[in-house]
Amino acid sequence: MLIRKEHISEDLLLGIRKISTNKDSLINMLPIGQREVISAQIAKMRAESRVIEWLNTRVLLYELLGEEKTIYNHPSGRPFLNDKSYRISISHTHGYVAMLLSSKYYVGIDIETISDRIWKVVDKFISSEEYISSSDEIIHQLLHWSAKETIFKILKEGDIDFKEHLRIFPFEPGVKGVFDAKEYKTLKEKEFKINYEVFEDAVLTWAIDG
Repeated sequence: MLIRKEHISEDLLLGIRKISTNKDSLINMLPIGQREVISAQIAKMRAESRVIEWLNTRVLLYELLGEEKTIYNHPSGRPFLNDKSYRISISHTHGYVAMLLSSKYYVGIDIETISDRIWKVVDKFISSEEYISSSDEIIHQLLHWSAKETIFKILKEGDIDFKEHLRIFPFEPGVKGVFDAKEYKTLKEKEFKINYEVFEDAVLTWAIDG
């Protein structure tokens, strides 16, 4: 089910879909010209969870643009559209798929289910110089992780150490807002404005390069 379709600006379109699990229903939501090819593609996939995720992503793209477009992947796994009409970023988590499209900017988006499992990996991606609120620890940690995933998707660089190369500057988490971040992987050391939202069961971050 489409739960968000938002034209953030003339050149930026964001979408979020609650994942549906009925394969036949999902296929029937796609353009007629794509259905036979897509049915053949998913027949080659072994994991049912991968099929559902894959179909929901294609449905969300069609719901956002209303046009027949095909998603391909670079060898690195990064997605792109067959006609290169939009730059695209995609994220999946339990129950959701999120997508950000732009005809002008390189984009990144990430959505994460809220869970205390983040505690197990905090030392791998948050440095001692980064601030975490003691009153809202899990959400703050998840927003750090999600923001760094968002930046990673924009940079298109390999061997990025989330702890050493990506920095989130201090902020107090709320329901929705913007915070600052910077990368130290490239010579440009780019700065980013990270937009975020906190839902009942997930956090969302997105940013543009530009």
